[in-house]
Amino acid sequence: MLKQRVITALILMAILLPALAAQALWPFAALSLLFVSAAGWEWARLNGWPGVRAWLMGLAVALVGLAVAQAVHLDPWGLAQPSTGGVVASHVHSPGHALAGFTVPPEVWWVTGVVWVLGGAWALRVGTRHWKSLPSLFRGLLGLGVLVMAWLALTESKAQGLNFLLSVFCLVWAADIGAYFGGRAFGRRKLAISISPGKSWEGVWSGMLAVLLLSVIWIAVDRNWSVDSPSMYSHLLSGLGPVGLVLGIVFLVGMSVVGDLFESLIKRQAGAKDSSQLLPGHGGVLDRIDALLPVLPLVLALMSLCHG
Repeated sequence: MLKQRVITALILMAILLPALAAQALWPFAALSLLFVSAAGWEWARLNGWPGVRAWLMGLAVALVGLAVAQAVHLDPWGLAQPSTGGVVASHVHSPGHALAGFTVPPEVWWVTGVVWVLGGAWALRVGTRHWKSLPSLFRGLLGLGVLVMAWLALTESKAQGLNFLLSVFCLVWAADIGAYFGGRAFGRRKLAISISPGKSWEGVWSGMLAVLLLSVIWIAVDRNWSVDSPSMYSHLLSGLGPVGLVLGIVFLVGMSVVGDLFESLIKRQAGAKDSSQLLPGHGGVLDRIDALLPVLPLVLALMSLCHG
């Protein structure tokens, strides 16, 4: 099992690293769209849409993602022609407007974020009782929206620079690692025993502490090393101050837990241990990106508050 996990991880790194390192946006946009479409295939199968319908779901994620990117003027392929005339309007630096360099209107991220916060709270409150009672079409459309917005946020984040994107990824990874070790060492009170019996409140707090420590290190690196872009942590600190940085991290880590639990709820309803076996030794794509699904759009929503 360990050998299989290592081989899969090495293959994924060989595919992903060149796309991350490329200066052009399109290699990462294309690769991430492929992965998110595979997650759409998994979502369909977990929600009772096997066979052809699952493949159509994956295709729909790709096509709708491309259509939405065009609608919000996000150009991952570098096809837009630069303007040759006219006056460029000055950028408005006030809460609710996107930071300079960000393309997608903040309203897109705020609406997505509100859906995640309210929907996540409802899902975790009812536990595993009512998910399957929701209409199949609604569950399919919800998955389509969640995955399209995740890909859009991935692409927008990579457009800011590799340092920004990695700072978002590492928030989720550090929270997961901190929760794992903190939960094993101190875990007493269960977080959501009917959905994921292994998770504890002490693990969640440990994850938050791990990310707070990571943010201090990352901000120091931003200030003392040459990086291609400010990290998410530096944006939060400069735009919202130390208190805003702490509150933002606590909120984002909390939502990463919501994303993880939400996918666990869907798998438990489907009677599945993993979302698929697309990644041998690691489960499926959804298993790897579940915590990122709410965090990605919410990070970009918070960026619209960060000015200065």
